[in-house]
Amino acid sequence: MVSMDRRWIPLLLALLCLMSPLNVLVSASESTFYESFDESFEGRWIASQKEDYKGVWKHEKSNGHEDYGLLVSEVAKKYAIVRELPEIIDPKDGSLVLQYEVRLQNGLECGGAYLKYLRPQEAGWKPAEFDNESPYSIMFGPDKCGATNKVHFIYKHKNPKSGEYVEHHLKYPPSTPSDKRTHVYTAILTPDNQVRILIDGEEKKKANLLSADDFEPALIPPKTIPDPEDKKPEDWDERAKIPDPDAKKPEDWDEDAPMEIEDLEAVKPEGWLDDEPEEIDDPEATKPDDWDDEEDGEWEAPKVSNPKCDEAPGCGEWTRPTKSNPDYKGKWYAPMIDNPNYKGIWKPQQIPNPEYFELEKPDLEPIAAIGIEIWTMQDGILFDNILITGDEKVAGEYREKTWKGKFSTEKEEEDVESPLPGELSGFQKKIFDVLYKIANIPFLDAYKLKIIDLIEQGEKKPNLTIGILVAVLVVLLTTIYKLLFGGKKQPKVELKSQPDQDASASENNKEDSDRATENESSDAAEKEKSGDENEIEGEDAAPRQRRVRRET
Repeated sequence: MVSMDRRWIPLLLALLCLMSPLNVLVSASESTFYESFDESFEGRWIASQKEDYKGVWKHEKSNGHEDYGLLVSEVAKKYAIVRELPEIIDPKDGSLVLQYEVRLQNGLECGGAYLKYLRPQEAGWKPAEFDNESPYSIMFGPDKCGATNKVHFIYKHKNPKSGEYVEHHLKYPPSTPSDKRTHVYTAILTPDNQVRILIDGEEKKKANLLSADDFEPALIPPKTIPDPEDKKPEDWDERAKIPDPDAKKPEDWDEDAPMEIEDLEAVKPEGWLDDEPEEIDDPEATKPDDWDDEEDGEWEAPKVSNPKCDEAPGCGEWTRPTKSNPDYKGKWYAPMIDNPNYKGIWKPQQIPNPEYFELEKPDLEPIAAIGIEIWTMQDGILFDNILITGDEKVAGEYREKTWKGKFSTEKEEEDVESPLPGELSGFQKKIFDVLYKIANIPFLDAYKLKIIDLIEQGEKKPNLTIGILVAVLVVLLTTIYKLLFGGKKQPKVELKSQPDQDASASENNKEDSDRATENESSDAAEKEKSGDENEIEGEDAAPRQRRVRRET
């Protein structure tokens, strides 16, 4: 047996590591990485073993296709999985194209569907340790939650002065498609520092990696920064205007005068019923048979509008209305004048930025692995056909081959399932089912036929669904209001100085009252639309039912 000096063993191990494919650094233009997920991902992709990542990844077919992908299988979980590349890809020279497909089979209300392109990790790092702290070079893909709806493009860059890595976020990124079809996302980085974001092969955003208008924070730091040691002088006056110190309040300025005063010219309308209450006990109401005076207290009849008040200008104690006070001036303030001591808004002096540097192009980090590290409230997110290449044409060929057919099929199926013009969608059917249940509520019996008529109109014209829903809600809320508070008629006021208008108004009020009586059975929604009274009154109005408990 050949003996070997043990001192050579570490050197040989180091040489083996250097010869490993995982450490071969190649230009993106010289290599193409492609993951189709046609076969099980296990062995190639390593799920994180960190405690936070409970989500289970599965190898599943896309709905309606024979094409497999990497599936997010559970709701409300964190997921993390990574695949190390056979060759480390250097994005510095030539073009870099990142592309992948994702299908939100159950939609996406809150969660991410982006990829992280990891830079080489520290010595001893294991894929099973992948988490949100694992350093990446580029992050790209959809993210949606609440007000956030964007296709991220973020790159991390090392500041050559400070040595710190800084995330640079694309400003005004495109939005994520809201449907459940398969979409393909492409990011193209070119040697002229341009990045283009494509969705389904269509350019949605173009930006410059060095531009402060396109990325935040800007890659190139400002040459100068505010001096953190500089302080504003105590006597620095930033007020452009000041109250005139020589101004005096006029002697006739009354700060206590009210904004409104009683209109002394107003007179009580003829026929006003001072001794009549606006509401009376319902003469048709009877004490329920199951009313227990000891348990429920003394029974009181529900209140209804006083019919005498409907025919008169008003009921109850009449009070004069108010009007704007011509003598009102409010609190007096001195007029503003230019401040003679004004020095402008203070700013600290600028000093050279110790972290400033200049670059002709970004020094992007190599890509050693692809990771998916997301938190999502939805399942059914399917990742597929992940591609890294240096040739934009290659990316286009893959889109044509792997994505276009699926997308077309999904769109055709979606068009078939969509209702024809005049037909109800599944969502609209649910709305009308709820409206029919509302129509059967007992205290809406007086309006049941009207509500059903509205619903039937909506079913014939589905585009009116929202309007019909609003109309029924108006009826419902108006009735509830009537039950709780009853109807009150606003008093009408006549002005002494306008006798002709008074007579005209009185005649109009009478005509309005007659017209209201004739139209008692008109649609409540039409009353709301035309600006009539917000309450449904008349013989059809449902009486208010209530129980009164007397304290003992």
